[in-house]
Amino acid sequence: MRFIYLILLICFVLSFSDLFSQKILSDSIPETPTSLNAFKNGEWFEFRVYYGVFNTSYISLKIDADTINSRPVFHAQGYGKTVGLARLFFKVEDYYESFFDQKNGLPYRFIRDIYEGGYTKNNEIFFDHEKRIARVHDKKNNTKNDYPIKKNVQDLISAYYYLRSFYDTSKIKINQTIGLNMFFDNENYLFKLKFLGKEILETKFGNVECLKFRPYVQSGRVFKEQESVNLWISNDKNRLPVRLQADLAVGSIKCDLENFKNLNNPFNIQLRDE
Repeated sequence: MRFIYLILLICFVLSFSDLFSQKILSDSIPETPTSLNAFKNGEWFEFRVYYGVFNTSYISLKIDADTINSRPVFHAQGYGKTVGLARLFFKVEDYYESFFDQKNGLPYRFIRDIYEGGYTKNNEIFFDHEKRIARVHDKKNNTKNDYPIKKNVQDLISAYYYLRSFYDTSKIKINQTIGLNMFFDNENYLFKLKFLGKEILETKFGNVECLKFRPYVQSGRVFKEQESVNLWISNDKNRLPVRLQADLAVGSIKCDLENFKNLNNPFNIQLRDE
């Protein structure tokens, strides 16, 4: 089960050992990205997670302005936990943090501190983009190791904000694929999303026009098939995740936007017909 909560946190991207499609072979991020101002200091939102008909957990993401070595950065924090009966059978307390550059979105520091049904991990990663090295501090085992990284690499959390703020989807075509360099645990990967078109979703807030994407995943251990995950992003300047659905090897899971505040742009909600 621990893979499920990791999946939901990135796509809001997610088990990245299953979500990544292949080892990275190329540099896929533009040299000088132009920010689309999709988010701002103080943004916060929360998702409700369902396993079948059961409400099993909540996931939240917030972002604040900060500095690292006098550099202006955004400090993003993700938190996920099981609730209700699910917590009695499988307790989850997951914390993720990322500090990334306000101008180009590149991460400097990443923290992953998780408890998932007895499984624990407490890692801190420091990125040196000039030397192309990631120093991984495994606090649980008290080890520090350096690993080579690809150009313009992202971490688990910064990748989500990078995709929102630096990928212009105004001219994207159906079946077009987006690729992103990522570093997770101690390896480089290529994260890929395929655009499936536009779709209007019924939500608790009203009808929301969304861009539908399909992350490439590996079938077998967690997912039923390679194309088992679908992600809906609001078709406005916020590029807010509205829903994620996944067919698992056993059952299915859905994650819906539950609450939000301090968006940088108007949330385009269409009122339902009475």
